[in-house]
Amino acid sequence: MTSVSQGIQLAIVVFMSSLLLACGSSDSTAPVEESPDEITGEPEQPNPDNETDPTDPDSTPLEATYRATFTATWSADTHPVNFPVNPHFSPLVGAIHSEQAIFWELGQIASPGIEQMAESGGTSLLLDEIQDVIDEGRALLSVSGGGIGTSPGSVDVEFTVSRDYPLVTLVSMLAPSPDWFIGVDSLSMLDGQGSFLPELSVDLKLYDSGTDSGSRFDADNMDTQPPSPIEAVTTDSAETNFVNGEPFVGSLLFEKIR
Repeated sequence: MTSVSQGIQLAIVVFMSSLLLACGSSDSTAPVEESPDEITGEPEQPNPDNETDPTDPDSTPLEATYRATFTATWSADTHPVNFPVNPHFSPLVGAIHSEQAIFWELGQIASPGIEQMAESGGTSLLLDEIQDVIDEGRALLSVSGGGIGTSPGSVDVEFTVSRDYPLVTLVSMLAPSPDWFIGVDSLSMLDGQGSFLPELSVDLKLYDSGTDSGSRFDADNMDTQPPSPIEAVTTDSAETNFVNGEPFVGSLLFEKIR
């Protein structure tokens, strides 16, 4: 083979090798863009029921409705000493209010409304006092329920509280008596986290309004002047069974119904 032919063949080999190297070095794979459907992350979950967070006081409903059931257990079996004829309780009366209102409390002098309720079972003066407080913006509404015609027995009343007015005051006269009554004073329907309580039960002591000095169920009227502070009933053991308001004469059960 001549040197010219060898040169031509060598040139062809070099050209083909260069062509193959050029084709092999090119990147024919295009970059893949991420599909929107493949983007990772936590999607926002729907909340079709608009549920509130029970740990967040701000999500608590603004109001709740309760049924209060007064169950009287006072009887000749529970309080045998001088148990009276015709044992009964006067109509329940009270208010739904804020902390800026107090209608009665231990150690304080009874208002005319509390005095009337405790001595006769009347409710007109106390309802007037409650209305005055409502007009001042410190109470939401008054509560009026039935009485118990014969003890033992029960009666219930419904009312609505709100987060601004969560306190309940309820009273009823134990009769016959000089000026003795049962009740709760500024009882909150909110728990410590600002949620409405589902249920609450209170045992009921007997209280003396301090406006009559009688010491038996059927004692004659003996007006106390000046009035004494409200306190739990304690009498001589020959008069009644009561010491510091006990044995209890009943209970109040508060149940959230909506």
